[in-house]
Amino acid sequence: MSDDHKKEIDDVTGVETTGHEWDGVKELNNPLPRWWVWIFYATIVFSIGYMIYYPSIPLINSATEGVGGYSSRGELHKALDEAQAEKAGMLQQLAETEVSEVPANDELMRFAAAGGESAYKVYCSQCHGSGAQGGYGYPNLNDDAWIWGGDLEAIYTTIAHGVRHEEDPDSRFSMMPSFGTDQILDRDQIRELAHYVRSLAGLEHDAQMASAAAENYEINCASCHGAEGEGMTALGAPNISDAIWLYGGDVDQIAAQIYDPQHGVMPPWVDRLGETTVKQLTLYVHSLGGGE
Repeated sequence: MSDDHKKEIDDVTGVETTGHEWDGVKELNNPLPRWWVWIFYATIVFSIGYMIYYPSIPLINSATEGVGGYSSRGELHKALDEAQAEKAGMLQQLAETEVSEVPANDELMRFAAAGGESAYKVYCSQCHGSGAQGGYGYPNLNDDAWIWGGDLEAIYTTIAHGVRHEEDPDSRFSMMPSFGTDQILDRDQIRELAHYVRSLAGLEHDAQMASAAAENYEINCASCHGAEGEGMTALGAPNISDAIWLYGGDVDQIAAQIYDPQHGVMPPWVDRLGETTVKQLTLYVHSLGGGE
């Protein structure tokens, strides 16, 4: 049956139907409201104007630039330039202020710590952890155990020049003898020393073995770690009485470190990041709560 035969006038409304019918329901052929039609036409005109004014039509290697000269990349660069201009004054003030004097200026300290936190996430978190909690072989920066000192000047020097970096003459250097590998002590003596170290930290240990190691500790270890294991920051000798361990604190792990010690390294950052960013990192690390 053709559409002409299907079309009819609706008895109720007097409007012609389209000829479409579903389950006895017939579709009326009402025209669109004029306001809706004009809005539709307006959107077509607007879209043409939009395509002309803004970059919109993709080409092979680029796109039409638009007569308005707008680009999202341009807006981004403009926003970044504005942000840099706003920070320039604070960065200049930070560069001219000694790191130890910054905390006295609340506004400058907040600015520096915020910048330091951002830099930390990019350059430091991979080793020291996102929360500065450290890990095996990497110091926890939240506690108050500092191998090289935890005041602002000491932290700045450590970050700026690194640890055991041979290309930087100002790098932190300390080396513990390999008491086992160099045959300074035998394995039994080293194990006794491990128990002695645990006794200094107030941890469970074999008292007889610890007592047997007292003389060896005094001869071989006390000159750096101190008579009570308190450590010496001037030498980079860690406190071994605080039960904070870089390479583990059980007897086997301590014995392994005495036998053939591991020595961590850290790159110097001042050449890569500049003095101002190193100051920001210093102030952020110090603000974590463990700074002296």
